[in-house]
Amino acid sequence: MSLIVQKYGGTSVGSTERIKNVARRVIATQAEGHSVIAVVSAMAGVTDNLLKLASEVSSNPTKREMDVLLATGEQTTIALLAMAIDELGGNAVSLTGAQAGIATDGDHTKARIKNISPKEVHRLLDDGNIVIIAGFQGQAPDGRISTLGRGGSDLSAIAMASAVGADRCQILTDVDGVYTCDPRVVPNARKIDEISYDEMLEMASSGSKVMQSRSVEFAKKFGVLFEVCSSLNTNPGTVVMEEKPHMEAVVIRGVSLERNQAKVRVGNVPDQPGFASRIFRAIADAGIIIDMIVQNTSEDGVTDISFTLNSNELAQAKEVLEQAVGDFAEGTRVTLEEGVARVSAVGIGMRSHSGVAADMCTSLADSNINIKMISTSEIKTAVIVDEADVEEAARVVHDGFGLGDKPILAES
Repeated sequence: MSLIVQKYGGTSVGSTERIKNVARRVIATQAEGHSVIAVVSAMAGVTDNLLKLASEVSSNPTKREMDVLLATGEQTTIALLAMAIDELGGNAVSLTGAQAGIATDGDHTKARIKNISPKEVHRLLDDGNIVIIAGFQGQAPDGRISTLGRGGSDLSAIAMASAVGADRCQILTDVDGVYTCDPRVVPNARKIDEISYDEMLEMASSGSKVMQSRSVEFAKKFGVLFEVCSSLNTNPGTVVMEEKPHMEAVVIRGVSLERNQAKVRVGNVPDQPGFASRIFRAIADAGIIIDMIVQNTSEDGVTDISFTLNSNELAQAKEVLEQAVGDFAEGTRVTLEEGVARVSAVGIGMRSHSGVAADMCTSLADSNINIKMISTSEIKTAVIVDEADVEEAARVVHDGFGLGDKPILAES
């Protein structure tokens, strides 16, 4: 008997009717001769509601209590799904993250999984139960509830699949798989049949909302092959796997966009060893994640350093940076720019195919879209543009690479 882990996202369990649909699907999977673990998210909108409630009672709630609050969303779903399965004649047992043996570090609201001891999960499966696990959560070293950050249910499912040695892991959502771009932005976007871990990781970290980037990192590290597919139909999805030689023939796999970005510029930084380190150490110690980094050519012994981050962390970044540069040379200053967004073209074929950055810039120039920053890696070219232009930018880049028609293949 094979073992399948299925993860159902918030929209898939967004109403009692959809929870019943998930219950029928899980029972049908078991009836096909599989043992089933279902990892579920909070119902769509519930987490945002809980965040709103917290803001109404506290201007600065502790992260520890936020974890206690936010974990209730998934716990509501596991109970309702178990009830629905029982109502349909199945046998289901719901478990919190802690009960399922998920141990994390103590970094509340963005904890990392340290270990999984699935003994109780295996016992319940051996007794013929469908096991329903609350995603997004685990148990900190002090025994308290911890949560894994937004999208953490993906990580829960993939980590559990690795821990139990699952034969298959499915990430079920409200779309048929991973697309060449967000279909709501680019109507002619196509579903991708297969994608490498590295490409999926770049797309996730660049704004694709299908998967949480940390979950893809985990899957790559432990070799968990998984499929992203729809919970609303039985169409084949997108298989995320180790890179295969034939994959490199596709130059650009997809285009991602990320809104709510901000640009920080530290101007007139002394061009001497140690000053950049002090800037980025202050940012790192504050737990702020940054993306693009650009340092200008030195002139008259000073330089400018610019980088991007999520706009939600801009105020905190400003505070720590002003403290960090307070004893720099006179004239060093921090300037902030909101209202920017990132567009990224991703594909492992870039390694062996030139001209991607040129083609991308040409497509944007032809549409009169200004580029504020450019960043490249081995398999990604990303640009920062005004947020007002981001959707048009994504469309013209997507069309420029012909992704709405068929993959652009590298010349042999």
